[in-house]
Amino acid sequence: MFKVLIIAYYFPPLGLSGVQRTLKFAKYLSKYNWEPTVITTGDVGYFAHDFSLLKEAENAQIKIIRTSGLHPNAVVNSYKKNKMPNELLRKVLNRISQTIFIPDNKIFWAKAAYIKARELLRKERFDIIFVSMPPFSPFKEAVKLKEEFGLPLVVDYRDLWFGNQFAFYPTPFHRIKHKGMEESLLRETDRVIVVNRKIKEKLLIQYPFLKFEDITIIPHGYDSEDFAVTSPEPRESDKVIFTYAGAFYEKLTPKYLLKALGILWKESPDVASQIRFQFIGHFRKQNLKYVRKYKLEDSVIIYDYVEHLEVIRKIVSSDVLWTMLPRERMENVTPGKLYEYFGARKPIFANIPNGAAKMDLEQYGAAFITPPDDVQMIKNTLKNIVILFNNNKLPSPNEEFVRKLDRKLLTGILAKEFQQFLRAEV
Repeated sequence: MFKVLIIAYYFPPLGLSGVQRTLKFAKYLSKYNWEPTVITTGDVGYFAHDFSLLKEAENAQIKIIRTSGLHPNAVVNSYKKNKMPNELLRKVLNRISQTIFIPDNKIFWAKAAYIKARELLRKERFDIIFVSMPPFSPFKEAVKLKEEFGLPLVVDYRDLWFGNQFAFYPTPFHRIKHKGMEESLLRETDRVIVVNRKIKEKLLIQYPFLKFEDITIIPHGYDSEDFAVTSPEPRESDKVIFTYAGAFYEKLTPKYLLKALGILWKESPDVASQIRFQFIGHFRKQNLKYVRKYKLEDSVIIYDYVEHLEVIRKIVSSDVLWTMLPRERMENVTPGKLYEYFGARKPIFANIPNGAAKMDLEQYGAAFITPPDDVQMIKNTLKNIVILFNNNKLPSPNEEFVRKLDRKLLTGILAKEFQQFLRAEV
């Protein structure tokens, strides 16, 4: 088999959606004659851990090498769950971090990962290096490995680096430094993988030396095996069950939705009484205030973070899946959880702006789309969904679109990208 060295900070047992793309690639690469070895972080504190995902990696016999380096998450070890701080405090800490560290606060972990990778590459033969980002600190270290060992380098952009939706540039120096660093590293990269067309377009505009064929789009996806082993929960209510799986942070908020539901209770209580929303993940105390403000205690169920297969179980047991993205700087974002929604083949209620996620939802077909903060339109759409549900007329998705997002097929695309460089060397 060919061998790929994967460098990824986010990997099980760390949880949340950021780990799943790399895990599923590593899980299925062996089916395409590629043996992965993953260098990832050690036992650090984090907002969520998912040991079922770690077991999945172990069952797939993925070789995992863990290393530590001084960074904020490493302050608390032994896989301790950190409480997500108050949003204002989180934002302040994040701004301080982005002021001090370039490109991000994982630079010391990336150096430790480089040392481990260097030791490994001296002992074993590998055919390619693959880096999952963010964080972007490992990118620099991977270029050093490429130069030293003469290996092709493929990088995977789950989000933008320069111009990222959450980027904070306190001075012109920070902007110039980030952009210059990214440009110099991309010049040394053999292939760039991105999750959507918007990110590809952005990179081509920002860095004209990149050619169209230098960047390959491999979207997020869903693992059909997860759905095959998951059965729905017993139906215990005749209400329309809406579900959201994920965290709330920055301007990602349920407040417009909850306000719309509160108004619907006043205007059409007979319709509102048929709605139940369940939120799975870090709901935040701030959002509980909206639940109380609009008197929605009987309409909302809140679950703490649960393991991945339990999330799948809850979304396949739902009638409609909900998501939102704020207006500002989100045109390049496609949340990973959206593609598991697609895999569930359920109608999706999306409060989102124009951009990559909206384009995919339109292709999916079974989607109700409103602007993220248009409370009146959100309320009217909620009412319409209930009426359609009662008449058994909720839409069905475009099956051809959904099938193409299976993680096995997407990993096959990645393997073909790897294979190109092997053919080039022959």
